[in-house]
Amino acid sequence: MSFRVAIFVVPVLVSLSVVTTSSAQESKSVSANENAKTLAGQPSRKPIMSSPKVIVFDVNETLLDLAGLKQSVGEALNGREDLLPLWFSNMLHYSLVETLAGEYHDFGDIGTAALMMVAEQEGIELTQDDAKAAIVTPLRSLPAHADVREGLQRLSEQGFRLVSLTNSSKIGVETQMKNAGLTDLFEKRYSIDQIKKYKPHPDTYQMVLDDLGLQPGEVLMVAAHAWDLAGAKSVGMQTAFVSRPGKTLYPNVQRPDVIVTDLNQLADVMAEAKH
Repeated sequence: MSFRVAIFVVPVLVSLSVVTTSSAQESKSVSANENAKTLAGQPSRKPIMSSPKVIVFDVNETLLDLAGLKQSVGEALNGREDLLPLWFSNMLHYSLVETLAGEYHDFGDIGTAALMMVAEQEGIELTQDDAKAAIVTPLRSLPAHADVREGLQRLSEQGFRLVSLTNSSKIGVETQMKNAGLTDLFEKRYSIDQIKKYKPHPDTYQMVLDDLGLQPGEVLMVAAHAWDLAGAKSVGMQTAFVSRPGKTLYPNVQRPDVIVTDLNQLADVMAEAKH
């Protein structure tokens, strides 16, 4: 009798185990899918603190497509496009080194120096003139991402004041905006060369707040770089992350108030915020 009960119980337990495992896997799958939708396709609907008076935009990668610059850098490195992330991270790294050390060169000069460093590390011959030509001209001729002009126009029509804040030089950003056809959409174009400290140093964001005469909570910072938003958060700004391809959030700081895939989704979210 006990032998028959055991035979009956074992299949039931196995069946229950399969159901439990399947349910757990399904739950994990649903959770993963929801996270993927938030980061890869759907804007975060977490309400921002309040509707801002001014929206501040980062420029490079957030508004402008760096594909052309990356191509010219790859050509300067003998076609080694695999070295592009190393060059870009070096450029950002040494901009922060200069800020902390109390030094200042404009972003084009730092980009040129970073490119020469990578070339030397990899045994690639590259003159300073060739390195500068691979950086400065392409950097000032970047096209806007496809969603940018429409998204900015929608935000302007909603009544938001739009300004930009970039690590590029003042003359550099003026040229960038003109070549990208975006000059008319911005009230002001701020460059860190006005204060000679690179983002994400808090003083760069405070410079914008002081000039606008606004409190941090009245301003929204929009960027495709987690480090940029971390700096904005440090002074109390609201933040929005534009998840351009290849861009991810830094998990050790506060999450942005809004996460979108492009500026049209940002315009959708901000329309809701106003109501």
